[in-house]
Amino acid sequence: MNPIQLETDYLVVGSGAVGMAFADVLLSETKANIIIVDKYPKPGGHWNLAYPFVTLHQPSAYYGVSSSELSKGRIDPIGLNKGLNELASGAEVSAYFDEVMRHKFLSSGRVQYFPMCEYSSDGQFQSLTTGQRYSVTVKKKTVDATYLKTSVPSTHTPDFTIEQGVQFIPLNDLTKVKSPPSGYTIIGGGKTGIDACLWLLEQNVDPDDIRWIMPRDAWLLDRRNTQTSPEFFSDSVGAQALQMEAIVASESIPDLFDRLEDSGVLLRIDQEVRPKMFHGATVSQMELAELRRIKNIVRMGRVVKLEKDQITFEQGTLATSTDELHVDCSSSAITNVKIIPIFQGNLITPQTVRSYQPVFSAAFIAHIEATYSDEEKQNAICGVVPLPNHDTDWIRMFSAFMMNQYTWSQHPEIATWLLGDRLDGFSTLMQSASQDDEEKQAIIQRIRSNAVPAVMKLNEFMAELN
Repeated sequence: MNPIQLETDYLVVGSGAVGMAFADVLLSETKANIIIVDKYPKPGGHWNLAYPFVTLHQPSAYYGVSSSELSKGRIDPIGLNKGLNELASGAEVSAYFDEVMRHKFLSSGRVQYFPMCEYSSDGQFQSLTTGQRYSVTVKKKTVDATYLKTSVPSTHTPDFTIEQGVQFIPLNDLTKVKSPPSGYTIIGGGKTGIDACLWLLEQNVDPDDIRWIMPRDAWLLDRRNTQTSPEFFSDSVGAQALQMEAIVASESIPDLFDRLEDSGVLLRIDQEVRPKMFHGATVSQMELAELRRIKNIVRMGRVVKLEKDQITFEQGTLATSTDELHVDCSSSAITNVKIIPIFQGNLITPQTVRSYQPVFSAAFIAHIEATYSDEEKQNAICGVVPLPNHDTDWIRMFSAFMMNQYTWSQHPEIATWLLGDRLDGFSTLMQSASQDDEEKQAIIQRIRSNAVPAVMKLNEFMAELN
């Protein structure tokens, strides 16, 4: 079967959130033609495989593509997110991306979409359903929107052995339980582990029937400090000011984290255990209170072997049984990704240029591609903010974030774009503070007056870490 020959300006590999956000800005800000290739049947990437009760961890206003609002502008009236901006469910996110693809991208006449296709390299891909091969001549650039690969529970292969006869399921199957087990063992202390525990508690499972295997405790973020609507100005922008002040006042790295916790910027589940992990997981105060109801937390390192009568850890063993249901939440989303230049010749590799926000980052990178032609300048503007894993990665991440913010402030055009892009809720929130609002202006001044000293202190800590 001879390959079908295609031609386009940009070839975007991956129609997940990153690929969609990138293509959206290209479509809005250029006249380019775009081909999007993806192995899944619908746009949305890993959302095609999401567990049934998944929601965003941050407000819906931060997510999606720049041109189309995902949030309905509502405050949750009930539940563990009560009083905060709504969090879209997995089903809502999936439907949203499908809507964007059909009614914005494809209806434009400038986008061709090839789902259920496996991309190989050099513009070559093949249909998974028909076997038809395609060869694309790319006139401008290829965009690898799959580089920040997201590991999800349903496709994750555990890195420990499992004896036959053990009740062991991925998180996606937790809603398929037909009869109550003797107990639930949640394996993993990250975002999916948090979601599993919260869902069980919402189903009225006794917290004493939940055993939570937590290889590393994590620093968490207070979701109240991530809100984008003006009524939360003192929380969201105030948290930025508190971060700056904590950095400047800190005398050591442990002292920094103590101050970040004391100011409410960072949270932890157990006040007696020092976290060694930071993945940017976000919780509400009500969710935190629920998680603290679980007292049986196992801190014996990672699971090595899961047998019918015992669990072997890096640091010991623990009894279990075939009546216990073991739930795999051990997949790690997108940490430990090697940093490479975003712009390299005819290849664009989107990565995070702002903390916690890969989708905003993709939109921003697309704008820089549409606006600037010099590769050195593009990479200087788009410094990669490393994805955190260990606790001290917070320092590396925040330092890179501040350097980018400074760089962007030197370009009036970028400042204007940020104010107009809906994914950048922080710039819009800052702009909402009128000059005669003394309280809000005082918060902004605290950020500005501490910015330079904070960078200097972070540089000291970076040197110590290195």
